[in-house]
Amino acid sequence: MVFSSSSSSSSSTHSSSSHKRHKDGKSHKEKKDRRILGDLNLQRKEGSEKNWSHYDTDKKKRKEASGASSTSEGEHAEWSSSSGERSSEHKKAAESGSLGSTDFLKLKALSDGPPKELKIRLIKVESGDRETFIASEVEEKRIPLEEISIKNTASEIIRSCKGARIKGKLRESYLLPAFSVKPIITTEEPIPREKLNPPTPSIYLESKRDAFSPVLLQFCTDPKNPVTVIRGLLKIIFSSFLLVCNLGLFSTKSLVEANAEQAVEVRTQVQQPADENWDPSGTGQTWPCESSRSHTTIAKYAQYQASSFQESLQNCCFSGEQKPVGKIIKFGTNIDLSDPKRWKPQLQELQKLPAFMRVASSGNMLSHVGHTILGMNTVQLYMKVPGSRTPGHQENNNFCSVNINIGPGDCEWFSVHENYWQAINDFCEKHGVDYLTGSWWPVLEDLYNANIPVYRFIQRPGDLVWINAGTVHWVQAVGWCNNIAWNVGPLNGYQYQLALERFEWNEVKKVKSIVPMIHVSWNVARTLKITDPDTYKMIKHCLLQSMKHIQILRDQLVADGKKISYQSRVKDEPAYYCNECDVEVFNLLFVTSENSSRKTYVVHCEDCARQRSPNLTNVVVLEQYRIEELMNAYDSFNLVSRDLLLLHIVLPCLQSC
Repeated sequence: MVFSSSSSSSSSTHSSSSHKRHKDGKSHKEKKDRRILGDLNLQRKEGSEKNWSHYDTDKKKRKEASGASSTSEGEHAEWSSSSGERSSEHKKAAESGSLGSTDFLKLKALSDGPPKELKIRLIKVESGDRETFIASEVEEKRIPLEEISIKNTASEIIRSCKGARIKGKLRESYLLPAFSVKPIITTEEPIPREKLNPPTPSIYLESKRDAFSPVLLQFCTDPKNPVTVIRGLLKIIFSSFLLVCNLGLFSTKSLVEANAEQAVEVRTQVQQPADENWDPSGTGQTWPCESSRSHTTIAKYAQYQASSFQESLQNCCFSGEQKPVGKIIKFGTNIDLSDPKRWKPQLQELQKLPAFMRVASSGNMLSHVGHTILGMNTVQLYMKVPGSRTPGHQENNNFCSVNINIGPGDCEWFSVHENYWQAINDFCEKHGVDYLTGSWWPVLEDLYNANIPVYRFIQRPGDLVWINAGTVHWVQAVGWCNNIAWNVGPLNGYQYQLALERFEWNEVKKVKSIVPMIHVSWNVARTLKITDPDTYKMIKHCLLQSMKHIQILRDQLVADGKKISYQSRVKDEPAYYCNECDVEVFNLLFVTSENSSRKTYVVHCEDCARQRSPNLTNVVVLEQYRIEELMNAYDSFNLVSRDLLLLHIVLPCLQSC
């Protein structure tokens, strides 16, 4: 099934890049695009194999046999999205068939839930020389819902949910405070002024062995290290064994030769010193940092970048310092390098990085989303002139990020530990700018006066900057340069906790979580073996809460007499979001039809569906996973010993030798 909602699929160009605020510094709330998705019946083999004549014949027979209403029969049913454009895979899928409203009748109802069984125990009774058996019904103990924990089995969880009497929606967090792994950082004691600019951890690698050492991963992902600069990494990796790093593949000249007409988003900004941010009148410093948006191509921006450099030489003003305040500059951002055909040499070059830094790897949560999120699990490029600014932000869902400066100029970075994001959020509110979706540039004196340490450093050509989970950061180009960046989600407790925290905060603030964390959590549980106890407990608890939400909602729907129809997912099907509030909708989808020139269907969350129709009239409820599937996945997800996992990896290798 490939259908609607504001989906985060590979087609989520707008949803990803517009929310990807380290690209342009602002998540712009735009009018939602309607994305046409494939039909509801794709997983049915006969649906994909029938041609139109067979479809029409079958439709006619059903109409004559049942006398069913044919309000939307013969119309091409489509599932719409609130953002993004449709991927080519989904276009092909949609062309393979269509679905009218009467086809909903063919969906199997699951309103009764999983099959019921009566457990019987046979008790042997001896009487003299005779033996008889008495059948005794086994009474299963029902654990109170508030006592359920990750130690309980899926069956016990479902039984507890069925016995719970909950009015309205279950509103419990997917996080458990007791499982928190965030470092405790004291903010009450004043920090001396000289310590408010702590030295930035900078690692100088001496060999390829150092680059691929697990110690590097441990250091970069240590919750106490908000940012790490790795100097010389690329030189070591790509010079070993004659694997010369060809950063020139990302130079402006190479980009023009590879794909001159590639789209470039342009931010028009006012050039000013990196540690200042003046208001429009030029009379005082402020936090809002607005810019206007336009679009061009790589070829045209390359001309601008080159002419800007030539102009600087002619005016004899370029001395490595920032230009005077007030000059208007253009920053080329969000250049998509995801196409493996157009950018094959560039993407192959990045495969030489250590596994935890790569765009895709088994230990990267973003590799288990199941679809493309542009700029997160794909590479994006930025073309800059001096003064180009990436305003302050945390990465989408607090994921880590990798940024490499191609050069030839430098970039200046500012970063603050995740522990202080709420204090920075308060500053944004004070200055009338939205922390999550607005564009802002912190006034350093404000941060220092609030006892907030700021890491400040220069990123030179070839330097790799690792932004740890949740780190607040903002960047300005010192010279003319290009940068490449993407996100990664290391499977550790700190990253997972921060990702889920932001997932829930986004829901409160009605901001879309670009990473569908419930969808990702179930995918990780099905496919990966977790050896870290903290990570395991948090993921297991998330699955537990997810099952509770689903079962309680199912029971309420059944009690109300609402039919639930099963419709399994298809390969590469994206996660779904509510068309109104952008919250992730997992498993139970509330679907309505919209009147338009072509019949379309839209996914909603329960709350928004009931706002439209309190009794869910004209709302179809679809279930994408049978409850047994989720129960099996939950029970099968267990903590694995590191030694046992290593044995499973090494033993087959030894046997093959």
